[in-house]
Amino acid sequence: MILKIADSWKNILQDEFQKPYFSALSNFVKSEYNHHVCYPDKKDIFSAFHFCAFDKVKVVIIGQDPYHDENQANGLCFSVKQGVKQPPSLVNIFKEIQTDLGTDSPQSSNLERWATQGVLLLNATLTVRAHEAGSHQKQGWETFTDQVIKQLSDQKEDLIFLLWGGFAKKKAKLIDRQKHHILVSGHPSPLSANRGYWFGNKHFSKTNKILNQINKSEILW
Repeated sequence: MILKIADSWKNILQDEFQKPYFSALSNFVKSEYNHHVCYPDKKDIFSAFHFCAFDKVKVVIIGQDPYHDENQANGLCFSVKQGVKQPPSLVNIFKEIQTDLGTDSPQSSNLERWATQGVLLLNATLTVRAHEAGSHQKQGWETFTDQVIKQLSDQKEDLIFLLWGGFAKKKAKLIDRQKHHILVSGHPSPLSANRGYWFGNKHFSKTNKILNQINKSEILW
């Protein structure tokens, strides 16, 4: 795998990269990419850690799997490459931003602009086989990304974790609630949103309010 990550992450994760499970995971991923079409592109697998350095993290959004259709996944959860049709979850995220902040809907589907402002867009599983959701789960990625969350919780303070949906909410057990802020809601997927579990959560204005209170710059969503 191509470990294209910010230098500050290397210091945090270097021990993890040396563990037996990560070696086995690397071998699995290499084999999958050699024998199947997988996403995201190899160079984008660690994009969340490339665009958002450890020392810059202010907000953490946790997804589950990368998008598994052609040209969608770019290594950032909920984000797709510019010019690609917005997936339904991203459409609903943008709708909530629009109503919550009273702004126009964001134009770019590529959320690199969030990442460079300090939003870690972390999928629990960083790779997937084309058109097979969940195909790379339980191969070691979850062990790795759980450790990322633990390191963030242990080594930083006043992070804002946005946990959307049942899967992400389970990650709350890894976070020290005495040091950090946790906002939870339903998932932005149509199934959840249409049942009233997503719209109106105001997570984007609430996040910026907390950032103001702790004297950090707001996110330009």
